[in-house]
Amino acid sequence: MNTAIYTLTSELHDEVAVSAVTKEFLNSLNIGFEFRDKDYSDYGTHPLDLVYVRTGGTEGIFKRLLPELQSKSNRPFYLLTSGKSNSLAASMEILSFLRQNDLKGEIIHGNADYISKRIGLLEKVGAAKMLLRGARLGIIGEPSDWLISSHAEKSIVKELLGIELLDIPMQELLDVIAKTPLRESDERTPIDAIKRDLPGANQIYDALKVIVARYNLQGFTIRCFDLLTAVKNTGCLALAKFNSEGIIAGCEGDVPAMLSMKIAQSLTGVSGFQANPARINPETGEMLFAHCTIPFNMVERYELDTHFESGIGVGIRGYMKEGPVTIFKVSGNLSRHFIAEGELIRNQAEPDLCRTQQVIKLSDPSMASYFLNDPIGNHHIILSGHHKELLEEMFL
Repeated sequence: MNTAIYTLTSELHDEVAVSAVTKEFLNSLNIGFEFRDKDYSDYGTHPLDLVYVRTGGTEGIFKRLLPELQSKSNRPFYLLTSGKSNSLAASMEILSFLRQNDLKGEIIHGNADYISKRIGLLEKVGAAKMLLRGARLGIIGEPSDWLISSHAEKSIVKELLGIELLDIPMQELLDVIAKTPLRESDERTPIDAIKRDLPGANQIYDALKVIVARYNLQGFTIRCFDLLTAVKNTGCLALAKFNSEGIIAGCEGDVPAMLSMKIAQSLTGVSGFQANPARINPETGEMLFAHCTIPFNMVERYELDTHFESGIGVGIRGYMKEGPVTIFKVSGNLSRHFIAEGELIRNQAEPDLCRTQQVIKLSDPSMASYFLNDPIGNHHIILSGHHKELLEEMFL
């Protein structure tokens, strides 16, 4: 189960009556959970731990328990109340005490639908944070020279997210590529130049699989433009494959973008489309995003083309389903994040832009000012669906 429920009960209250209220209340929520009652021995080991304040008069019990709970978990304290037997009043006193001691907490109270929805969201966030702990992400080569703001503070990322960032020399990948045989490709294209480059594009993919296994990576970002001169090909096809297989794969050595993709994947199951804005209408909130690769599991169909800037190798023109989207980015020291919802109103294929092109209209046009006044780098992550509430919860 993703949720464990522990209880606080005053000895002054009749246990039979309290148990009847407990059963009725928890059944009304229609959620799956482990009922741990007063046994806090495994507190902090679930994606979500709830302290069910069943009655009033439990404030002192919680205060005595607090050191033990703090030793097991540094997460916020979630106080579940039924609204009966003075449980809400006690929860308010407990939460006030937590705030006085600079500790985070929240009272989960309301009708059954609200409580169920809130618990479901907190479960997802808790599970995502557990997935991130211990993840290993590779930085293959340094960030591209033009990404002068797109680095990360490794110690902070390790402390706050539990993610380990590993530096892997570009030359190591190039050495593996040189030893990796060419093979026939499963992809098909009518364009002869792309046909010739497909075996090389898959050679890069096969070599990256060796690096991923060697370092036990759950994701990576690569200084991909170096491939253009070193092996006369691109990583676009490889990145599209890795992302669709569940391995985060980012472009240009952009570490904050990679972190954004990993956070997004932990919450939604999809890494997202790393792209940069090409045009913005600050009055209407309409934006054009573009890049030369997109995860295959995000698109309804795709075409193979050359890489835009170089005109060589294999690029991806993907067509994502029109509809709700979310734009997301975190900074390299995790001190800032940007989240905006909108609608993908069309895919397009202009010849003078990176191959995958999406026109997105922001739900709040005023959010466009962020990109022109205070952006977190140029690359941002596009996700299908509206996920602002879920993403925001990660940073509370």
